[in-house]
Amino acid sequence: MGNHNSEDTPAVLQPWDEANRELASLVRPADWKNPEPASHYNLVVIGAGTAGLVTAAGAAGLGARVALVERHMLGGDCLNVGCVPSKALLAASRAAAAVRDADRFGVLVPEGVRVDFPRVMERMRRLRASIAPNDSAQRLADLGVDVFFGNARFVDSQTVDVDGTRLRFQKAVIATGARAAAPPIAGLETVPYLTNESLFSLTELPQRLGIIGAGPIGCEMAQAFARFGSRVFLVEALHGILPREDPDASQIVWRVMERDGVELLCCGRDLALSPGPDGAVRIRVHTHGRARQEDVDHLLVAVGRAPNLEGLDLDRVGVAATPKGVVVDERLRTTHPKIYAAGDVCSPYQFTHAADFMARIVIQNALFWGRAKASALTIPWCTYTDPEIAHVGLYEKEARKQGVEIRTFDLPLSQVDRAVLEGRSEGMVRVHTRKESDRIVGATVVAPNAGDMIGELSLAITHQIGLKGLAAAIHPYPTVGEGLRKAGDLYNRSRLTPRTKKMLAKLMAWRLRLFNT
Repeated sequence: MGNHNSEDTPAVLQPWDEANRELASLVRPADWKNPEPASHYNLVVIGAGTAGLVTAAGAAGLGARVALVERHMLGGDCLNVGCVPSKALLAASRAAAAVRDADRFGVLVPEGVRVDFPRVMERMRRLRASIAPNDSAQRLADLGVDVFFGNARFVDSQTVDVDGTRLRFQKAVIATGARAAAPPIAGLETVPYLTNESLFSLTELPQRLGIIGAGPIGCEMAQAFARFGSRVFLVEALHGILPREDPDASQIVWRVMERDGVELLCCGRDLALSPGPDGAVRIRVHTHGRARQEDVDHLLVAVGRAPNLEGLDLDRVGVAATPKGVVVDERLRTTHPKIYAAGDVCSPYQFTHAADFMARIVIQNALFWGRAKASALTIPWCTYTDPEIAHVGLYEKEARKQGVEIRTFDLPLSQVDRAVLEGRSEGMVRVHTRKESDRIVGATVVAPNAGDMIGELSLAITHQIGLKGLAAAIHPYPTVGEGLRKAGDLYNRSRLTPRTKKMLAKLMAWRLRLFNT
């Protein structure tokens, strides 16, 4: 990547400033020379996102001879165009909102909020580069991994070709991830649009931003850019936002986003795009029975994902795949017994932490005759809006579908003192238990730090700690996390039935009579 210009620089590395040059030097160094391959490898890993990196580093740390192949940049979506850059933007947007809302706390900011968007993006690029050494080619080489940059394809059941270099393996792992895919929207091919792979290369704040898809990416970016000062139109085919989540939870988040200025065009029908005046993109959609037309300066398409399978020649080795990804069994084996898969290329849970733990399963099963099952994983997730919305286990609708009888315990955040004192009482803790016990089968948290709180509930489900156990664990006061303990108290109080209460009252009266005699 020596002599660069804007035309041959990947979108993720634009602008070609100091921070992006540092990033490139770590995750796709220009002077990298692929090593001489070993005669055989215990493991050849294709793809260096989270799943591939964890598999390669973990296996090498356990003594395996490992080759890792990446055709673009080490770190995958998470580092380069996903979790890392998006959370940097969200942190800046929360700072803007804190200044905007400071007068609620008696703190006056005379000049109000002025967001220097180029500085926001420069900070993001700088911090992304500072995190990149953990995913760098040199670090992996120092761990004993042979890192190859190039295009991998299967030659036969024990050979992968990387641009003419043959790597022979005992076991292989497909960890090529997924990418943004263009959904079937009328006129999309006629207009320029952004995806998560190009959004973070913006250097000027759009005055008007259109976003298609009110899932996690769409909602996070809609709220962030509205707080930066963009006029944001969020288009969703279904009703409301975050349709996968508990409707009560997503409604809480939507109320805050609406106050931030996001305009939701939901229940959208007949969506069509076309070029608008002065380089704008024109959005036409029917929302709640009314035709709307809006011109935006930039359009972000935040729906649609496709697995990265092109060029792998999976048919040569009998690895089955569908439009959703590689077919795997519970032990993450593909239809070829020597080839495994992990991460977004094969999982319905497209999260970094899910890819991490799937990689650990692959190491156990591929190298050590393990029988670990991906189905045994308890996978929480979080959407990092403000407030955050986090979930683990079953939703109520899933419990009904599976015939699991449940009881639901709801605690509004308005009953948690710390949330009230910080002016952040819009939220809730909702826990589902099996009907006749305190065993937790699912939970949703809406809170400023819901992503941090959901880990405790994930632990409870994984190790079968019931709501009684949560109630018995002392939590510091005052904290928002105390809401989990209070949810446990709700369960304990539910056991105090009118009949039990009447019996206890009789017991107390009897003891008083004894005392007075």
